[in-house]
Amino acid sequence: MAFHSARRWPFVLLGRATRLRRPAPSSWIPRGASGGSSRWMADVRSGDAVATTAAAARPITGLPATLDSIVGAAAPGTEVEVTGWIRQVRRQKRIAFAKISDGTSSAQLQMVFGDPELCPPELANGAAVRAVGTLQPSPRADQQAFELHVDSAEVLGGCPGAEYPLATKRHSLEFLREKPHLRPRTATLGAVMRLRSSLTRELHNFFSAQSFFNVHTPIVTSNDCEGAGETFGVITSRDDVVRDGENADTGLNNRGHFFGKPTHLTVSGQLHAEAMATALTRVYTFGPTFRAENSNTPRHLAEFYMLEAEVAFGGLDAAISVAEGCIQHCAEALLADSNAAADLEQLRDHADSGTAGPDWRVVALEPFARMTYTDAVTALTAADVNFRYPVSWGVDLKFEHEQWLARELHGRPVIVTDYPAALKPFYMRRNEDGKTVANFDLLVPGVGELVGGSAREERFDVLEAAVPPSARSDLEWYMDLRRYGTVPHAGFGLGFERLVQYFTGVSNIRDVIPFPRHVGTCRL
Repeated sequence: MAFHSARRWPFVLLGRATRLRRPAPSSWIPRGASGGSSRWMADVRSGDAVATTAAAARPITGLPATLDSIVGAAAPGTEVEVTGWIRQVRRQKRIAFAKISDGTSSAQLQMVFGDPELCPPELANGAAVRAVGTLQPSPRADQQAFELHVDSAEVLGGCPGAEYPLATKRHSLEFLREKPHLRPRTATLGAVMRLRSSLTRELHNFFSAQSFFNVHTPIVTSNDCEGAGETFGVITSRDDVVRDGENADTGLNNRGHFFGKPTHLTVSGQLHAEAMATALTRVYTFGPTFRAENSNTPRHLAEFYMLEAEVAFGGLDAAISVAEGCIQHCAEALLADSNAAADLEQLRDHADSGTAGPDWRVVALEPFARMTYTDAVTALTAADVNFRYPVSWGVDLKFEHEQWLARELHGRPVIVTDYPAALKPFYMRRNEDGKTVANFDLLVPGVGELVGGSAREERFDVLEAAVPPSARSDLEWYMDLRRYGTVPHAGFGLGFERLVQYFTGVSNIRDVIPFPRHVGTCRL
């Protein structure tokens, strides 16, 4: 299916998988962005749009064919070899059936054993198998085009059915969280993980097409970017690196501090990304972050992934345009991917996976709503809703407020700008009114805050006055970015697991990451 957005720029169709990709523009920046929505400018050179097909790819040997590629390319009567795991077995007196899946798509292939003797006795739900046979048209063409008439089957790894935790019955997501090493084998979690992979790929595609450089920021750091103190400290159990005495610079005992001073796991790569942006202009980082937040809600994790982007020579409108653009690109890409549509259908069939998720077509085509924090507070106070937490100017918005703005007031993603300075970190640029900062939060239905960003304070004297005294010595390098060639710049952070939640409709954030870590729980 070729899906086009005539609103902006042309697309190139990639291969049989019907995945859309933007051609790389010579420039793509917001132009005159103001008021309700961002405007876009795309200057695409004629030579930029080059079709790429799977046939042009370098051949890779030794990889077994996937079920999806076998069924998609084969003709009736073709002899094939398939590998995967058994999802279901039915044995009858004169015939046997088994469903096989390799996890590369939501598709399952029914194997037919015309002679029950060909069906190994150890072939059971969960067993790994290799089978050879002939593809034939399925009598149930509405469910699958082909079935495999098996000539031979080999069980590569047995699975004792009586002990296997994942029986053929449907399991609740709560039960599956107790088995994080096995739950990706289920249809529901398999669909989530494939969509997670697709979103990862498309985010990289988007930023590459917009001439952003992917940079790697530290996981171990001495900076607390958010200044909230909710960090995981890093110490070593080794005795041979311990220094004697006190550190003359900090007055802190160095026992256990491998780096000679207190360090912790990163809560954000933003400050380091800013350093890279002042050299490379457009950068983004995508990696794990850690917050020791004592929260046990379905919206919080202690370890999660963040995509953070920084743009030099751009302001708040540039950051907003990039954030909106990358989310809309993901929606466009999923619309063009038939496997993604099948995975979403799989999630909708699971009773307790959450809501159905957004209409990807609406996300892709409709500009996001936009309002100031002040206007948001006015709308909330005028609403005929009994909120649990009262709303007034200067108070941070709670989840219930974010949901009302996105779901009830606008019915789509909404960008809220210009929050009170007292609510936000020191690095956000102060507005001329002296009370607010040039920032934005992108709120989406079902999830709440998906993206948070701002113009960064580039004025040395203003930033120097805003840096907390306790952090000043550790942030001299950050001040250097303003001492030497300072430039207006802006950026944002996107919570990746929340993005997966938004696109899939899965209500609990612990079900969109392979191995969730949260307060009180670290399995495996």
